[in-house]
Amino acid sequence: MSLYDDAVLVLKGHEDQQELRQAYLDHLAAHPDGMWKACQAGHITASALVVDPERGRVLLTLHKKLRMWLQMGGHCEPQDASLEAAALREATEESGVEGLTLLPGGPVRLDRHPIPAPCHWHFDVQYAAVAPPDAAHAVSDESLDVRWFGYDEVAAVADESVARLLDATRARL
Repeated sequence: MSLYDDAVLVLKGHEDQQELRQAYLDHLAAHPDGMWKACQAGHITASALVVDPERGRVLLTLHKKLRMWLQMGGHCEPQDASLEAAALREATEESGVEGLTLLPGGPVRLDRHPIPAPCHWHFDVQYAAVAPPDAAHAVSDESLDVRWFGYDEVAAVADESVARLLDATRARL
């Protein structure tokens, strides 16, 4: 199965955010290249909020270009077998944490947000990943910093999309 086909199946199975989910599906139907960064109308991305539920904290990255605290994530790559694989790869690469496991049940949320030209939109498919106990993290080339934040600190350091993702992740936990 292609990554495109996987994305369509994952999105069709996502029961929440029906209007936004349909916008993702419409985008893919109109843009066969909509999985890739080269699609200037926008493209699917995959991300994962890394959580440590035992300690009530999340691992965020200070994005180098945007200079914002965000969940780990990014562009799909040709070697990604699925959206889950892309989200897990991005979370592992950007956090340096080995042994992450995605929460079952598919994506936690969808978040479409504008990005600078030449592209126009990221259609982010957001997962949650549980870190193993005492996970060691590292700063990647794409980040200025990587840091743990208590659940109650997230709203003060990150934007509303990260706070919504945390709320949905906690509900799923």
